[in-house]
Amino acid sequence: MGDPTLRTLVTGASSGIGAEYARALHVRGESVVLVARRAERLSALAAELGGAPAAVAITADLAVDGAAERLRRELDGRGLAIDGLVNSAGLGLTGPFASQPEAAIRAMLDVNVRAVVELTRAFLPAMQRRGRGRIVNVASNAAFQPIPYLGVYAATKSFVLSFTEALAEELRGTGIQLQALCPGITATEFLDVSETHGDLRVRRLPTMTPRQVVEASLHGLERGQLRVVVGFSNRLLGFVTQRLAPAWLARRVAGELYRAPKRG
Repeated sequence: MGDPTLRTLVTGASSGIGAEYARALHVRGESVVLVARRAERLSALAAELGGAPAAVAITADLAVDGAAERLRRELDGRGLAIDGLVNSAGLGLTGPFASQPEAAIRAMLDVNVRAVVELTRAFLPAMQRRGRGRIVNVASNAAFQPIPYLGVYAATKSFVLSFTEALAEELRGTGIQLQALCPGITATEFLDVSETHGDLRVRRLPTMTPRQVVEASLHGLERGQLRVVVGFSNRLLGFVTQRLAPAWLARRVAGELYRAPKRG
């Protein structure tokens, strides 16, 4: 089939940071593969970006066993090589751990952890053979400390941060760039889907737009930054909680941000 077209695969591309990432790459003249569960939204975004070959939409549920390998095989079959990977898909759920549905907990682990690892494993070897590539894993400011009432989500993002930084050291000097993107509260559907409702104190913190998050990521890639914390207020908050405040106090404050207020 000749030299395959090189392009970036973006997961969670049907909305939020993933969709904005796809648009930003398109503006830069790059081709994208859009992956998410919602077929109609993916098709609409692909059409917005000009359709194939500039934007290819593939519907997939990354929580399903073997999804990453099936995706790799499908792209190989189409002759489409991936030299960029943006792991933006993510799930969260706010509330007391003991009352969270087991299926929701399992889905968070599958999408936030297993899919990130398996997609990276699926596409990294080909990047290594070509001697170039980039992988952006969307972590979170929640990665930097335990967060009561958001415990599973925060723990998965700590995993993503650790995994990305470890892999970056393994791949140093190979031509493959890694980035752990750590946004704070961002104005996306995630807040509603994760039941991070408006009466929680965390909703009073400064909110970023998906475009601001993506611009910070792309700027960080240009500068070779491994860890990108988006927004001055988030960097300041991280400095205070990680360097100045004792761990017990940081946990207590984080819990109060996500604790549902008492009624009546």
